[in-house]
Amino acid sequence: MAPAADERVGPHPSYIEVAKPYILQSAIQKCLDRIGMSEAKEDNVRLQGVTWIDNVRRSLQLPIRTFNSAVIYYHKFRLLHADHEYSWADAAAAALFSACKLEDTLKKSKEILCAAYNLKVPSNEHVSPDDPRFEGHSKMVIGLERLMLESATFDFRSRYPQKLMVKLTKASGFDKENSGKTAWNLSIDLYRTFAPLKQTTSTMAIACLELAARLHGMDVSRIVDVGVIEYKKWNTSRAEVMETLLDLLDLYTHHRTSSTVGPLYPLDTFISIRITLNQEATAANLPRFTLYASEPVQQQMNGTPKPRNGIDPTSPLTPLTPGTVSPSQAPTSAIGIRGQNGTVRFMLDPKRAQAETKEVEKYYKVEEEEYEVIVNIEPERRRVR
Repeated sequence: MAPAADERVGPHPSYIEVAKPYILQSAIQKCLDRIGMSEAKEDNVRLQGVTWIDNVRRSLQLPIRTFNSAVIYYHKFRLLHADHEYSWADAAAAALFSACKLEDTLKKSKEILCAAYNLKVPSNEHVSPDDPRFEGHSKMVIGLERLMLESATFDFRSRYPQKLMVKLTKASGFDKENSGKTAWNLSIDLYRTFAPLKQTTSTMAIACLELAARLHGMDVSRIVDVGVIEYKKWNTSRAEVMETLLDLLDLYTHHRTSSTVGPLYPLDTFISIRITLNQEATAANLPRFTLYASEPVQQQMNGTPKPRNGIDPTSPLTPLTPGTVSPSQAPTSAIGIRGQNGTVRFMLDPKRAQAETKEVEKYYKVEEEEYEVIVNIEPERRRVR
Protein backbone atom coordinates (compact mmCIF):
# COMPACT_ATOMS: atom_id res chain seq x y z
CA MET A 1 0.00 0.00 0.00
CA ALA A 2 1.38 3.41 -0.96
CA PRO A 3 2.36 5.67 1.96
CA ALA A 4 -0.05 8.49 2.81
CA ALA A 5 0.75 11.93 1.48
CA ASP A 6 2.56 14.30 3.83
CA GLU A 7 -0.18 16.65 5.10
CA ARG A 8 1.87 18.47 7.69
CA VAL A 9 1.11 22.17 7.92
CA GLY A 10 3.88 24.66 8.54
CA PRO A 11 3.77 27.59 10.97
CA HIS A 12 1.25 30.34 10.41
CA PRO A 13 2.80 33.31 8.56
CA SER A 14 1.36 35.62 11.27
CA TYR A 15 -0.72 38.75 10.84
CA ILE A 16 0.90 42.13 10.32
CA GLU A 17 -0.89 45.20 11.63
CA VAL A 18 0.57 48.41 10.17
CA ALA A 19 0.29 51.61 12.21
CA LYS A 20 -2.10 54.23 10.87
CA PRO A 21 -1.00 57.68 12.02
CA TYR A 22 -3.80 59.24 9.96
CA ILE A 23 -7.33 57.88 9.50
CA LEU A 24 -9.56 59.74 7.07
CA GLN A 25 -13.32 60.17 7.38
CA SER A 26 -14.27 57.34 5.02
CA ALA A 27 -12.22 54.82 7.04
CA ILE A 28 -13.69 56.16 10.29
CA GLN A 29 -17.21 55.73 8.96
CA LYS A 30 -16.49 52.17 7.83
CA CYS A 31 -15.19 51.28 11.30
CA LEU A 32 -18.31 52.72 12.96
CA ASP A 33 -20.58 50.86 10.53
CA ARG A 34 -18.69 47.62 11.14
CA ILE A 35 -19.26 47.74 14.91
CA GLY A 36 -22.88 48.87 14.50
CA MET A 37 -22.49 52.29 16.14
CA SER A 38 -25.19 54.82 15.26
CA GLU A 39 -24.10 58.42 14.76
CA ALA A 40 -26.21 59.76 17.61
CA LYS A 41 -24.81 57.24 20.09
CA GLU A 42 -21.28 57.74 18.80
CA ASP A 43 -21.51 61.49 19.36
CA ASN A 44 -22.79 60.93 22.89
CA VAL A 45 -20.08 58.41 23.85
CA ARG A 46 -17.33 60.48 22.24
CA LEU A 47 -18.26 63.73 23.97
CA GLN A 48 -18.79 62.07 27.35
CA GLY A 49 -15.45 60.30 27.22
CA VAL A 50 -13.43 63.34 26.13
CA THR A 51 -15.12 65.52 28.77
CA TRP A 52 -14.29 62.90 31.42
CA ILE A 53 -10.63 62.83 30.34
CA ASP A 54 -10.42 66.64 30.31
CA ASN A 55 -11.96 67.03 33.77
CA VAL A 56 -9.81 64.34 35.38
CA ARG A 57 -6.56 65.54 33.83
CA ARG A 58 -7.29 69.06 35.09
CA SER A 59 -7.93 67.67 38.57
CA LEU A 60 -4.62 65.80 38.45
CA GLN A 61 -2.89 68.86 36.93
CA LEU A 62 -1.63 66.89 33.94
CA PRO A 63 -0.19 68.77 30.94
CA ILE A 64 -2.04 69.26 27.68
CA ARG A 65 0.14 66.72 25.85
CA THR A 66 -1.21 63.97 28.11
CA PHE A 67 -4.74 65.04 27.25
CA ASN A 68 -3.94 64.93 23.51
CA SER A 69 -2.51 61.41 23.65
CA ALA A 70 -5.32 60.10 25.88
CA VAL A 71 -8.04 61.33 23.53
CA ILE A 72 -6.27 59.80 20.50
CA TYR A 73 -6.15 56.44 22.29
CA TYR A 74 -9.80 56.79 23.25
CA HIS A 75 -10.89 57.53 19.67
CA LYS A 76 -8.91 54.65 18.16
CA PHE A 77 -10.17 52.21 20.79
CA ARG A 78 -13.80 53.03 20.02
CA LEU A 79 -13.26 52.48 16.30
CA LEU A 80 -12.40 48.82 16.92
CA HIS A 81 -14.64 47.86 19.84
CA ALA A 82 -18.42 47.98 19.96
CA ASP A 83 -20.07 49.90 22.78
CA HIS A 84 -21.44 46.72 24.45
CA GLU A 85 -17.87 45.47 25.05
CA TYR A 86 -16.88 48.21 27.48
CA SER A 87 -18.07 51.15 29.54
CA TRP A 88 -17.12 54.52 28.11
CA ALA A 89 -15.88 55.66 31.55
CA ASP A 90 -13.59 52.61 31.83
CA ALA A 91 -12.26 53.21 28.33
CA ALA A 92 -11.58 56.87 29.13
CA ALA A 93 -9.76 55.91 32.33
CA ALA A 94 -7.66 53.32 30.49
CA ALA A 95 -6.81 55.86 27.76
CA LEU A 96 -5.68 58.42 30.33
CA PHE A 97 -3.73 55.75 32.23
CA SER A 98 -1.91 54.71 29.03
CA ALA A 99 -1.21 58.32 28.04
CA CYS A 100 0.32 59.04 31.45
CA LYS A 101 2.88 56.31 30.82
CA LEU A 102 3.58 57.49 27.28
CA GLU A 103 4.07 61.14 28.21
CA ASP A 104 6.09 60.34 31.34
CA THR A 105 3.48 61.90 33.63
CA LEU A 106 3.00 58.73 35.64
CA LYS A 107 -0.20 58.25 37.59
CA LYS A 108 -1.52 55.06 39.13
CA SER A 109 -4.85 53.74 37.95
CA LYS A 110 -6.24 54.22 41.47
CA GLU A 111 -5.19 57.87 41.44
CA ILE A 112 -7.10 58.44 38.18
CA LEU A 113 -10.22 56.68 39.49
CA CYS A 114 -9.99 58.53 42.79
CA ALA A 115 -9.76 61.91 41.04
CA ALA A 116 -12.82 61.07 38.95
CA TYR A 117 -14.74 60.02 42.07
CA ASN A 118 -13.79 63.14 44.04
CA LEU A 119 -15.09 65.34 41.22
CA LYS A 120 -18.60 63.99 41.82
CA VAL A 121 -18.78 64.38 45.61
CA PRO A 122 -18.43 67.35 48.00
CA SER A 123 -14.99 68.17 49.35
CA ASN A 124 -15.83 66.79 52.82
CA GLU A 125 -16.47 63.36 51.24
CA HIS A 126 -13.22 63.08 49.28
CA VAL A 127 -11.34 59.80 49.59
CA SER A 128 -7.73 58.76 49.01
CA PRO A 129 -6.48 56.49 46.19
CA ASP A 130 -5.88 53.72 48.75
CA ASP A 131 -9.60 53.34 49.39
CA PRO A 132 -10.70 49.68 48.89
CA ARG A 133 -13.58 50.72 46.62
CA PHE A 134 -11.12 51.30 43.76
CA GLU A 135 -9.49 47.87 43.98
CA GLY A 136 -11.67 45.96 41.51
CA HIS A 137 -12.17 48.89 39.17
CA SER A 138 -8.42 49.46 39.04
CA LYS A 139 -7.79 45.93 37.79
CA MET A 140 -10.39 46.43 35.08
CA VAL A 141 -8.64 49.59 33.86
CA ILE A 142 -5.27 47.82 33.81
CA GLY A 143 -6.85 45.02 31.78
CA LEU A 144 -8.17 47.50 29.24
CA GLU A 145 -4.73 49.04 28.85
CA ARG A 146 -3.57 46.16 26.63
CA LEU A 147 -6.55 46.56 24.33
CA MET A 148 -5.94 50.30 24.26
CA LEU A 149 -2.35 49.83 23.07
CA GLU A 150 -3.38 47.22 20.50
CA SER A 151 -6.04 49.55 19.12
CA ALA A 152 -3.34 52.22 18.73
CA THR A 153 -1.14 49.54 17.05
CA PHE A 154 1.61 50.40 19.57
CA ASP A 155 2.21 53.64 17.68
CA PHE A 156 3.47 56.09 20.30
CA ARG A 157 3.90 59.01 17.91
CA SER A 158 1.72 61.90 19.04
CA ARG A 159 0.86 65.33 17.69
CA TYR A 160 0.68 68.48 19.81
CA PRO A 161 -0.91 71.35 17.83
CA GLN A 162 -0.90 73.71 20.81
CA LYS A 163 2.87 74.24 20.69
CA LEU A 164 2.82 75.37 17.05
CA MET A 165 -0.41 77.29 17.52
CA VAL A 166 1.11 79.42 20.29
CA LYS A 167 4.05 80.33 18.04
CA LEU A 168 1.75 81.26 15.15
CA THR A 169 -0.44 83.27 17.52
CA LYS A 170 2.51 85.39 18.60
CA ALA A 171 3.75 85.79 15.03
CA SER A 172 0.28 86.92 13.88
CA GLY A 173 -0.07 89.50 16.65
CA PHE A 174 -3.02 87.92 18.46
CA ASP A 175 -4.02 89.30 21.84
CA LYS A 176 -2.94 86.83 24.50
CA GLU A 177 -5.98 87.36 26.73
CA ASN A 178 -8.68 87.46 24.03
CA SER A 179 -8.17 85.91 20.61
CA GLY A 180 -5.11 83.95 21.76
CA LYS A 181 -7.02 82.40 24.64
CA THR A 182 -9.90 81.53 22.30
CA ALA A 183 -7.50 79.80 19.92
CA TRP A 184 -6.14 77.73 22.83
CA ASN A 185 -9.62 76.65 23.90
CA LEU A 186 -10.47 75.83 20.28
CA SER A 187 -7.48 73.49 20.13
CA ILE A 188 -8.88 71.63 23.15
CA ASP A 189 -12.39 71.47 21.69
CA LEU A 190 -10.90 70.14 18.46
CA TYR A 191 -10.14 66.88 20.26
CA ARG A 192 -13.86 66.39 20.84
CA THR A 193 -14.06 65.70 17.09
CA PHE A 194 -12.27 63.19 14.87
CA ALA A 195 -10.08 65.92 13.36
CA PRO A 196 -6.92 64.88 15.34
CA LEU A 197 -7.10 61.47 13.66
CA LYS A 198 -7.31 63.01 10.20
CA GLN A 199 -5.13 66.11 10.16
CA THR A 200 -1.52 67.10 10.73
CA THR A 201 -0.27 69.32 13.53
CA SER A 202 0.08 72.36 11.28
CA THR A 203 -3.42 71.95 9.81
CA MET A 204 -5.05 71.83 13.24
CA ALA A 205 -3.06 74.81 14.52
CA ILE A 206 -3.88 76.97 11.48
CA ALA A 207 -7.58 76.03 11.61
CA CYS A 208 -7.85 77.01 15.29
CA LEU A 209 -6.10 80.28 14.56
CA GLU A 210 -8.46 81.15 11.70
CA LEU A 211 -11.63 80.29 13.60
CA ALA A 212 -10.50 82.36 16.57
CA ALA A 213 -9.92 85.32 14.24
CA ARG A 214 -13.40 84.91 12.72
CA LEU A 215 -15.04 84.71 16.15
CA HIS A 216 -13.35 87.96 17.21
CA GLY A 217 -14.20 89.74 13.97
CA MET A 218 -10.58 90.10 12.87
CA ASP A 219 -9.37 90.52 9.30
CA VAL A 220 -8.75 86.95 8.11
CA SER A 221 -7.14 88.03 4.84
CA ARG A 222 -3.81 88.48 6.65
CA ILE A 223 -3.80 84.96 8.13
CA VAL A 224 -5.26 82.81 5.31
CA ASP A 225 -2.39 81.37 3.26
CA VAL A 226 -0.17 84.44 3.62
CA GLY A 227 2.94 85.37 5.57
CA VAL A 228 4.00 82.94 8.27
CA ILE A 229 0.80 80.93 7.71
CA GLU A 230 1.47 80.15 4.07
CA TYR A 231 0.01 76.69 3.52
CA LYS A 232 2.81 75.44 1.28
CA LYS A 233 5.35 76.16 3.99
CA TRP A 234 3.44 73.94 6.44
CA ASN A 235 2.64 71.16 3.93
CA THR A 236 -1.10 71.66 4.13
CA SER A 237 -3.87 72.90 1.84
CA ARG A 238 -7.01 74.99 1.99
CA ALA A 239 -9.14 71.84 1.64
CA GLU A 240 -7.63 70.28 4.78
CA VAL A 241 -7.96 73.48 6.78
CA MET A 242 -11.54 73.88 5.57
CA GLU A 243 -12.42 70.32 6.64
CA THR A 244 -11.02 70.99 10.12
CA LEU A 245 -12.94 74.26 10.40
CA LEU A 246 -16.21 72.57 9.41
CA ASP A 247 -15.58 69.74 11.89
CA LEU A 248 -15.30 72.33 14.66
CA LEU A 249 -18.40 74.16 13.47
CA ASP A 250 -20.33 70.86 13.41
CA LEU A 251 -19.46 70.49 17.08
CA TYR A 252 -20.57 74.03 17.93
CA THR A 253 -23.74 73.78 15.84
CA HIS A 254 -25.05 70.47 17.17
CA HIS A 255 -23.34 70.07 20.58
CA ARG A 256 -22.55 73.63 21.63
CA THR A 257 -23.12 73.03 25.36
CA SER A 258 -20.69 70.09 25.41
CA SER A 259 -17.73 72.27 24.45
CA THR A 260 -15.62 75.01 26.02
CA VAL A 261 -16.01 77.79 23.45
CA GLY A 262 -19.57 77.01 22.36
CA PRO A 263 -21.49 78.51 25.32
CA LEU A 264 -19.49 81.76 25.01
CA TYR A 265 -21.06 82.70 21.67
CA PRO A 266 -24.61 82.58 20.32
CA LEU A 267 -25.57 79.87 17.85
CA ASP A 268 -26.14 82.46 15.11
CA THR A 269 -22.46 83.39 15.20
CA PHE A 270 -21.35 79.85 14.32
CA ILE A 271 -24.04 79.45 11.67
CA SER A 272 -22.99 82.73 10.05
CA ILE A 273 -19.34 81.64 9.93
CA ARG A 274 -20.35 78.28 8.54
CA ILE A 275 -22.40 79.82 5.75
CA THR A 276 -19.41 81.94 4.76
CA LEU A 277 -17.11 78.91 4.68
CA ASN A 278 -19.66 76.83 2.77
CA GLN A 279 -19.86 79.51 0.10
CA GLU A 280 -16.07 79.59 -0.16
CA ALA A 281 -15.89 75.78 -0.40
CA THR A 282 -18.55 75.71 -3.10
CA ALA A 283 -16.84 78.42 -5.14
CA ALA A 284 -13.45 76.68 -4.90
CA ASN A 285 -14.99 73.20 -5.40
CA LEU A 286 -13.48 71.90 -2.16
CA PRO A 287 -14.73 68.50 -0.93
CA ARG A 288 -16.25 68.23 2.53
CA PHE A 289 -13.94 65.36 3.50
CA THR A 290 -10.50 64.44 2.23
CA LEU A 291 -10.47 61.19 0.25
CA TYR A 292 -7.82 58.50 0.02
CA ALA A 293 -5.95 58.37 -3.29
CA SER A 294 -7.51 54.95 -4.01
CA GLU A 295 -11.09 56.19 -3.51
CA PRO A 296 -13.17 57.43 -6.44
CA VAL A 297 -14.39 61.00 -6.37
CA GLN A 298 -18.00 59.80 -6.67
CA GLN A 299 -17.77 58.29 -3.20
CA GLN A 300 -17.82 61.80 -1.78
CA MET A 301 -21.44 62.08 -2.87
CA ASN A 302 -22.52 58.61 -1.75
CA GLY A 303 -20.40 58.15 1.37
CA THR A 304 -20.62 59.72 4.79
CA PRO A 305 -23.81 61.70 5.48
CA LYS A 306 -23.01 65.38 5.68
CA PRO A 307 -24.21 67.39 8.69
CA ARG A 308 -26.56 70.19 7.78
CA ASN A 309 -27.00 73.55 9.46
CA GLY A 310 -29.54 73.26 12.24
CA ILE A 311 -30.41 69.62 11.47
CA ASP A 312 -28.63 66.65 13.00
CA PRO A 313 -28.09 63.78 10.51
CA THR A 314 -29.57 61.43 13.11
CA SER A 315 -32.79 63.37 13.50
CA PRO A 316 -36.14 61.67 12.70
CA LEU A 317 -35.93 63.21 9.24
CA THR A 318 -32.87 61.13 8.38
CA PRO A 319 -32.83 58.08 10.67
CA LEU A 320 -29.92 55.70 10.73
CA THR A 321 -30.56 52.07 11.66
CA PRO A 322 -27.40 50.46 13.01
CA GLY A 323 -26.64 46.79 12.72
CA THR A 324 -26.95 44.63 15.80
CA VAL A 325 -24.17 42.55 17.33
CA SER A 326 -25.00 39.70 19.65
CA PRO A 327 -23.22 40.01 23.01
CA SER A 328 -22.54 36.27 22.92
CA GLN A 329 -20.47 36.59 19.74
CA ALA A 330 -16.79 37.39 19.86
CA PRO A 331 -15.99 40.89 18.61
CA THR A 332 -14.82 40.42 15.02
CA SER A 333 -13.02 43.74 15.09
CA ALA A 334 -10.83 42.95 18.09
CA ILE A 335 -7.20 42.41 17.14
CA GLY A 336 -6.78 39.77 19.83
CA ILE A 337 -9.25 37.40 18.13
CA ARG A 338 -6.83 36.91 15.24
CA GLY A 339 -4.10 36.10 17.70
CA GLN A 340 -5.87 32.86 18.56
CA ASN A 341 -4.95 31.41 15.15
CA GLY A 342 -1.64 33.15 14.61
CA THR A 343 0.69 35.81 15.94
CA VAL A 344 -0.26 39.46 15.43
CA ARG A 345 2.77 41.65 14.80
CA PHE A 346 2.73 45.44 14.78
CA MET A 347 4.87 47.52 12.43
CA LEU A 348 5.37 51.24 11.92
CA ASP A 349 6.90 51.07 8.42
CA PRO A 350 4.32 50.05 5.77
CA LYS A 351 7.00 49.43 3.12
CA ARG A 352 8.73 46.92 5.35
CA ALA A 353 5.42 45.16 5.98
CA GLN A 354 4.69 44.96 2.26
CA ALA A 355 8.16 43.61 1.46
CA GLU A 356 7.92 40.99 4.19
CA THR A 357 4.44 39.90 3.12
CA LYS A 358 5.61 39.58 -0.48
CA GLU A 359 8.60 37.47 0.57
CA VAL A 360 6.57 35.17 2.82
CA GLU A 361 3.89 34.57 0.18
CA LYS A 362 6.44 32.72 -1.94
CA TYR A 363 6.51 29.87 0.57
CA TYR A 364 2.74 29.61 0.87
CA LYS A 365 1.93 29.78 -2.81
CA VAL A 366 0.36 26.58 -4.15
CA GLU A 367 1.88 25.72 -7.54
CA GLU A 368 0.24 23.23 -9.85
CA GLU A 369 1.40 21.84 -13.18
CA GLU A 370 -0.84 20.54 -15.93
CA TYR A 371 0.16 17.76 -18.31
CA GLU A 372 -1.58 16.64 -21.47
CA VAL A 373 -1.38 12.88 -22.06
CA ILE A 374 -2.61 11.24 -25.25
CA VAL A 375 -4.32 7.92 -24.53
CA ASN A 376 -5.20 5.54 -27.35
CA ILE A 377 -8.70 4.18 -26.97
CA GLU A 378 -9.17 0.71 -28.43
CA PRO A 379 -12.38 0.10 -30.40
CA GLU A 380 -15.02 -1.82 -28.55
CA ARG A 381 -15.10 -5.49 -29.51
CA ARG A 382 -18.32 -7.13 -30.52
CA ARG A 383 -19.57 -9.85 -28.27
CA VAL A 384 -19.87 -13.36 -29.79
CA ARG A 385 -23.15 -15.02 -29.05
